[in-house]
Amino acid sequence: VQLQASGGGLVQPGGSLTLSCAASGLTPDYRSMCWVRQAPGKEREGVSCISLTAGSAHYSQSVVGRFTISRDNANKNIVYLRMNMLRPEDTAVYYCATDSLGWYSAGLLVNRPNDFDIWGQGTQVTVSS
Repeated sequence: VQLQASGGGLVQPGGSLTLSCAASGLTPDYRSMCWVRQAPGKEREGVSCISLTAGSAHYSQSVVGRFTISRDNANKNIVYLRMNMLRPEDTAVYYCATDSLGWYSAGLLVNRPNDFDIWGQGTQVTVSS
């Protein structure tokens, strides 16, 4: 499986960005696709996960109500993260990630940012005026 993240950039506080993650090689064994971020000097933080089977979406408390994760209707191997009302504290490198073992549901994985074994290359999001 390979993951390709894109869509990062510089945005002013209160602005919006949409990240994309294109996956290749996914099989039915993969249960979730997630977004994880890491800011300089900080630990990884799970941001959002979507169940590839049920379609349910899960979010960290820091982004709930502002971010939306979704899958492309035409190409189920593309996952988006729509980020609204961005704040300076959202500045980080954002990675899409998945778990090949399928041990955890999407709802659990969002709180387990170190349990992914397949990562995309990361895309920088900077929120600054």
